[in-house]
Amino acid sequence: MKNMTLENVAKACGGELVLNGADASAEIAGAVIDSRLVKENYLFFATKGERVDGHNYIAKAFESGAILAVCEHIPEGVKGACIVVEDTFVALKQIARFYRESLDIKVVGITGSVGKTSTKEFIASVLAQKYNVLKTEGNFNNEVGLPLTVLKIRDEHEVAVLEMGISDFGEMTRLSEIAQPDVCVITNIGQCHLEQLGDRDGVLKAKTEVFANLKEGGIACLFAEDDKLAGIKEVNGKKPIFYGMKDADEVYASDVKNKGLLGSECVIRAGEMKIDAQIPLPGKHMVYNALAATAVGKTMELTAEEIERGIRSVEAVSGRSHIIKTSEYTIIDDCYNANPVSMKAAIDLLGEAITRKVAILGDMFELGENEKALHYGVGEYAAAKQADVLICVGSLSEETYRGAAECADKNRAMELYHFATLEECKKGVSALLKQGDAILIKASHGMHFTELVELIRQ
Repeated sequence: MKNMTLENVAKACGGELVLNGADASAEIAGAVIDSRLVKENYLFFATKGERVDGHNYIAKAFESGAILAVCEHIPEGVKGACIVVEDTFVALKQIARFYRESLDIKVVGITGSVGKTSTKEFIASVLAQKYNVLKTEGNFNNEVGLPLTVLKIRDEHEVAVLEMGISDFGEMTRLSEIAQPDVCVITNIGQCHLEQLGDRDGVLKAKTEVFANLKEGGIACLFAEDDKLAGIKEVNGKKPIFYGMKDADEVYASDVKNKGLLGSECVIRAGEMKIDAQIPLPGKHMVYNALAATAVGKTMELTAEEIERGIRSVEAVSGRSHIIKTSEYTIIDDCYNANPVSMKAAIDLLGEAITRKVAILGDMFELGENEKALHYGVGEYAAAKQADVLICVGSLSEETYRGAAECADKNRAMELYHFATLEECKKGVSALLKQGDAILIKASHGMHFTELVELIRQ
C-alpha cells in the first residue's frame, strides 16, 4: 500500500510506535478490524465493541501474519509491532484519510435518504465499463465501514465508488474528509433519522456537509425531482448537474416504458448524448438510478455505448428491491432498511405486479416524535395503491394497519392483518399466501425480516 510504512501509519494517527524489533520502513499490505480476515503483512485494528474487545485477538492476528496492530494498550505477551493510540476508531479514520491523500484515484461519493446502495451499484456498473472500480460492499458506509473500504484501494484501482450513510450532524463532514470525493451524488432528501436531524431541512443540512470536502473542481450530481435539492444553485462556485425527468435537466429520461417486475426501458439524453437504455431492475426509482449513473459516466468521459452497457449489466443487491422467483411466489426482498419514502417507493414497485399483491411491512425505526403518524401514512398509502393483502408486523406497524383500515376503499376487498412480533408472523404468514402471489417484504434492518424472506422462499 502506497506510503503505508509502519512509521508513516504511526505519524498519521499520532500514535506511539512500539517496534518490538520490526522494521519501521516496512509497508502494510492491507488493514482489517476482524482478526479472522488478517493476511500476511496486514494491519490489525484492535477495536472495542459492545461484546468483543479486539485487544484479546492481537496475538492471534500476529500468528496469522499481521505486521502491525493499532491498539489502545499492548496486552501482556504480545511481541509484534504496535501503535498505541487513545481511540482505535479515531485512528482508523485518521489513517484512512492519510492513505486517501496519497492516492491518485477518482472517488465518487454517494449519499441521500433513499437509494444510495442501488445508485452505487448502477454507477459502479457503468464506470466498470472503462475503469477498474472498487465499490462499497455490504453496509460498509459508516464511520467504520467507509475508512475500511478506502483502505482496500490498491494500485490497480482507477475509481472508487463510495456510499456514505449518516444519522446525525457532523458525520458527513467526517466521512467526506476521508473520502474526499471528486464527484458527489445526492439521491434525495427524505424523512430519515429525524430523531437526530429534526426535519427534512435538517437532513438537507447534514447531507450537504459533503460539499465542504469535494476535491477542487469537484462536481455535484443532484436529483432534480427532489424539492430540497432542486433549490441548490451552486456547489463551491460550480453549477450542479441535475438529473431527472424534465428536458430542462442536464440528464433526463423520456419515453419510459414500464415492463413490470422485469424492469423498464427509456431514452436517456445528456447533452448531445442519446442512450436507448434497458434497465433490468423494476421500479421508477431504478430509472432515476440509471440517470445518476449516466450523469457520473458522462462526467468521467464514458461513451454512450459504455454507459448503456453498464446500465444493462447492473444486478440487484440482496435486501434492496431484489426480485426472487420461486416455484410459488415472486418475492421483492427489500428488507435491508426502511423509512417512509422508501416504503412508499417499494409499495409503488409492488404495484407493478400483475398478480395478487401482498405487502408484508414491519416497523420503521429512528423516526422521532412523529413515528406513529408516519407509520399511519404508509398504511394509508398502501390502501390507496390498492395492495390486495397488507400484513403489518411490529408494535409501531399497528399504526400502519390502522392507516390502511381507515383509508381503504370500502367497495374493494383488501385483506388486512397485524402480528405483534416477527415470530408470530413467521408462524401464521404461510396460511395467508396463495400460489402466484407477488410479495413485498420490507422493514427496518432491526426487524430481522431476512428471516421472513428465507422462510417464504423455502
